[in-house]
Amino acid sequence: MNDEILDPTDFRTGMAQSVLHEIAGRLALLAETGEVSAIDLRSLPMTPADRSELEDRLGRGEIEALLTVAGTSEVWETQYAGVWWIRHLGAGNKVAAEHIEVTSTPQILASHRNDVAASALRLRDSLAEHASRAGNEDIRHG
Repeated sequence: MNDEILDPTDFRTGMAQSVLHEIAGRLALLAETGEVSAIDLRSLPMTPADRSELEDRLGRGEIEALLTVAGTSEVWETQYAGVWWIRHLGAGNKVAAEHIEVTSTPQILASHRNDVAASALRLRDSLAEHASRAGNEDIRHG
């Protein structure tokens, strides 16, 4: 008789394999049609062992980003181009949200159009200010 108490979080349920099949289908769809999609990992009945298996099997690719806007978010492309793991950390650095995005570029990394417009104005103003200062320098040294 085995008196050892087993921790249910140590068990693999097969969910990682199911999620991998789902990702494979969505990745093929992205390649064929450009359709992007996401899988909310927190909504799935995955054990920590399942999540660890999924993370190990997807691996990490060449691109990683750490964002510090309204908390910390970690973003990395897996070893499969177009498959991104996105993890948002909340209070105490606990995982608040976690999902897989199947896309060329995750939305969280894309610059918002309004931000781009504001940057264009700031750069234009900076160039004008620099040109004005350079013109004043020429006058003083001329």
